Amino acid sequence: MKILSYEEYQEKVKNLRTSKDVNNFLKELVAPTLQAMLEAEMTDHLGYEKYQAAGRARGNSRNGHSEKTLKGNLGVAELRVPRDRNGDFEPVAVKKYETVESGMEEKIISMYAKGMTTRDINAHMQDIYGVDVSSAMISSITDKVQPLVHEWQVRPLNAVYPIVYLDGIFFKVRSEGKIVTKCSYTILGITQDGMKELLGIWLAESEGAKFWLQVLNELKNRGVHDILIACVDGLAGFPDAIKAVFPDAEVQQCIVHQVRNTIKYLSCFDNISPYYQFVICFFD
Repeated sequence: MKILSYEEYQEKVKNLRTSKDVNNFLKELVAPTLQAMLEAEMTDHLGYEKYQAAGRARGNSRNGHSEKTLKGNLGVAELRVPRDRNGDFEPVAVKKYETVESGMEEKIISMYAKGMTTRDINAHMQDIYGVDVSSAMISSITDKVQPLVHEWQVRPLNAVYPIVYLDGIFFKVRSEGKIVTKCSYTILGITQDGMKELLGIWLAESEGAKFWLQVLNELKNRGVHDILIACVDGLAGFPDAIKAVFPDAEVQQCIVHQVRNTIKYLSCFDNISPYYQFVICFFD
C-alpha cells in the first residue's frame, strides 16, 4: 500500500479525463490515506517514531498489525490496523470493530427508515457503491439507533405546556414483510416560550381513547404537571381521558377537524362560502 508522492499525484491528476477516472482515483487514495493516518496515530500514542529502539524503554511498543476490511462510499478498503503490546491503542480514523464507515451507516439507516427491505438495501449499495452489505450487518447498524431513540422517548418534559395538540395519524408501514396500517399517536406541545416541541410519538394498530389514556399518563410520569389547552379531534371518550389525567385542562376541538367534519355533509354540488375556502386552504 503505497502513498503517492507529490509528483506522482500531479501526474495522475493530469491524466484524469472522465468522471469514472476521478472515482477510480479517489478509490485508490482511500486505503493509503487511512493507513497513513492509523500509523500516525500509533506514533502519537507511543510517543516515538517507528524503528526507534530508544522508545521501547517507555514500556510499550508496536506489536504488528491486524487485517481489516472497511466498507465505505468509495468502495472497499483493505487496511492493516497497527497494534501495541499493551493493547490500549484506540484509533480514531478507523475505530475498533468498525467495518462500515459512519457516512455509509447513515445511508443504511435512512433507507431502512423509509421501509426498504434488507435485500433492497443490499442491492442498492451494491449498484451505487459496489459494497456488499449483509442482512446481519444492516441489523447491527440499525440496532445502534435504538438506544438513542429510547433516550429521546423517555426524556424529561416541561412542567407546564400552555397548548398541546394531540392527534392520531395513520401511515402505511412495512411489518414482517407486509404493508399494514399503523396509527401514530403524536403530541405537539407549545412551550411557555412559544416554541414547538414534539413531546412523543407512539405506535398502535388503531386510535382509541384507552390508548390515549396510557399516553397521557406517560406524559405525567415524565414531568408534565399541567396542560392549559388540549386541542383534539372528535374521537369518542378523548376529552374524558384528558380530564382523568389533567383535570384542569380545557379541551378544544381542533379547527381543522371541525371544518372537515362540517363539509363532509355538504354535496359536491353545493357552494362553499369564501370563509370555509380560506380556512381549508390556510390549515391544510
